Parts: sequence; structure tokens; C-alpha cells
Amino acid sequence: MKEFSWFAALPLIAVILISWWIAFFEYCFQIPANRIGYEGEGGPFNIMQLKIIQEVITLTIFTLFSVVVFRTKLRWNHLAACICLIGAVYFIFRK
Repeated sequence: MKEFSWFAALPLIAVILISWWIAFFEYCFQIPANRIGYEGEGGPFNIMQLKIIQEVITLTIFTLFSVVVFRTKLRWNHLAACICLIGAVYFIFRK
């Protein structure tokens, strides 16, 4: 991957800080959403539903990031994993 040779040359601490910077913005959305959405705080979702929603959002953002930034090519097994995620959402919200 020639385009990201600068990334490979970074010291470990820089890579850790970049990762934490990305995670920080993810958590800035997830923590308030979990608090607002939790049924114990007046929201419509139980704790299991919130966790599944969180994982789907995280994996969706990661997939988009890897396709756009790292030029990852999506394959059939990625589609299969996406279908499994849709199944997880279906089953967790089933009454």
C-alpha cells in the first residue's frame, strides 16, 4: 500500500493517538445516545438492543472508513457478515 507509507512510518504513540482520536468522536455520539435511548432513562431500548445498535454502527463506520481511506475491496464474505448483522438486529428487536 504505497499511499499510506507515511502512516507506516509513524511511531507507535502517534498511531495510538490517532486511533484514540477516532474513537473519541465515536464515543461522543454513542454515550449520549445510549443514555437517552435506554429504557431506564425513559428511552425505548433495552440494554441488549443498545449494544447491538452500537456494534452495527461501529462496524458500518469501520467498513466505510476502510473502503474510503484504505481502499479495501469488499468481497462476498463482507456481504455475508453484513447480512448476519441485519439478522442480529432483527432478532434483538423481535418481541
